[in-house]
Amino acid sequence: MNRKFEIIGLIIVWFAIMAQLYLIIQHRQASVFETLIRFVSFFTVLTNTLVALYFTTIIFKLKAFPFSILSSKGALTAITTFILIVGLVYQLVLRGIWQPTGLQYFVDELLHTIVPVYVLIYWCFKVDKFSIQSKNLIPWLLYPLFYLIFILVRGYYSGFYPYPFLNVSEIGFLKALLNIGLIIGVTMLLFGVLMFLGKLILRKKIRTDNSNHLS
Repeated sequence: MNRKFEIIGLIIVWFAIMAQLYLIIQHRQASVFETLIRFVSFFTVLTNTLVALYFTTIIFKLKAFPFSILSSKGALTAITTFILIVGLVYQLVLRGIWQPTGLQYFVDELLHTIVPVYVLIYWCFKVDKFSIQSKNLIPWLLYPLFYLIFILVRGYYSGFYPYPFLNVSEIGFLKALLNIGLIIGVTMLLFGVLMFLGKLILRKKIRTDNSNHLS
């Protein structure tokens, strides 16, 4: 994959994150500190930040912890899965109840549509046999798990839930728990889909390489 593709990805994602930070502070309804906490309470923001940090790690060849985690086997497939979750949830659940305008609309499309598609395309070119092994993917489930625990605990004490389908105050704990189960299930399903798709891509690459050697 051309390094330019990675640089463009880095620019797009960091711009979208910084623009969203500017917008949420500009239109804040709480203190700056509380607004910043709410900002990082969005799975969209955290996952796009993961994408941005991944591109940063790859481009600048960062080896020190915690950047080493982002260049580890399975990291790209896991990050691709999570950013696809961001896109799917927005398109299927949130788009109908949220109609942003102006710069917010542009930033929303970057974070929820452009970046997920961009990362998926990038993944298709970069996937290797190590990135689709289940043993390298399972540990990444700690990310959404810890996120959900954080949101539920903080929401209980602060009353702020970033997403309506996690708002225990509005929909009740049982329904929120069911929604969480659904999210985890979809995540596992996407892991499986990407593992299957990755195997198909690798088989095609092998056939192509063999054909080139024979020709």
